Amino acid sequence: MKYFIAIPTYNGGKLWKKSADAINNNLGHPLVQVIDSSSKDDTAKISKNAQFNVDIISGSDFNHGGTRNLAWEKHQNDYDIVVFLTQDAIVQVDAIDKLVEVFKDPQVACAYGCQLPHDDANAIARHARLFNYKNNSYKAGKKDIPLLGLKACFMSNSFSAYRIPVLKELGGFPSNTILCEDMFFTAKAVLAGYKVAYVSEAKAKHSHNYTPIEEFKRYFDIGVFHTDEPWIRKEFGGAGGEGKKFIISELKFLAKNKITSIPKASVNNIAKIIGYKLGQNYKRLPNNIIPHLSMHKRFWS
Repeated sequence: MKYFIAIPTYNGGKLWKKSADAINNNLGHPLVQVIDSSSKDDTAKISKNAQFNVDIISGSDFNHGGTRNLAWEKHQNDYDIVVFLTQDAIVQVDAIDKLVEVFKDPQVACAYGCQLPHDDANAIARHARLFNYKNNSYKAGKKDIPLLGLKACFMSNSFSAYRIPVLKELGGFPSNTILCEDMFFTAKAVLAGYKVAYVSEAKAKHSHNYTPIEEFKRYFDIGVFHTDEPWIRKEFGGAGGEGKKFIISELKFLAKNKITSIPKASVNNIAKIIGYKLGQNYKRLPNNIIPHLSMHKRFWS
């Protein structure tokens, strides 16, 4: 199966240089399509120096789903699989080949790999990666919804791959969601009878040392998404107590590895809950306040 790599970029900085080098050093020079949202740093120059294809769009035209559609639609007639990376994900040796291999199963519509913490990740970020990206690979389909709930359509746009004929069949990514375009498509694919796969052997470094304010804004946007797309929770249900499991696991991890991070982790978790609840009720908020609560301000313009 032929694959290419697609990456939306904007002011990628030094981390983008590391990501671009990792692609060229480890992956045998596949086609790499960059869609850059008019970066003000040298992101586009780094991309061109790495021999990537670069298309420039206006920053105001960026959309999580729509921009990704631009990338795969441009090459849809020449490739079977599109592998999406974010500019801050650093793929490890053979990661893409291992991810693409799962598509030998014709029922797999999309797949995502294991995310490792970056070298500078704090203890809170390290735990988040350990909790969310375990060593057990799996495939999930419609029959697994009663057991897995919302996890049956979990997907990460930081390191993932999609079967292009299924993208065509199901209409690609939505162009009107604030984020979670990957979960939106995956939910549609699972309900249509396809499978999503998690490939733990395919690894990329990707993590964030979020502040409480950043966590609040991120979860505000997630709340907005679930409010605007209620069919996903209706069809898949909730996360099955994953939030409670996460907090307990985090406390144990920090108590063992960095107990001084527990206060910050507690504030982060409170910020997530408040942000999510407000996001779920964003339609009741004044329009001029909403962009200040959101991580993706351009969505509201």
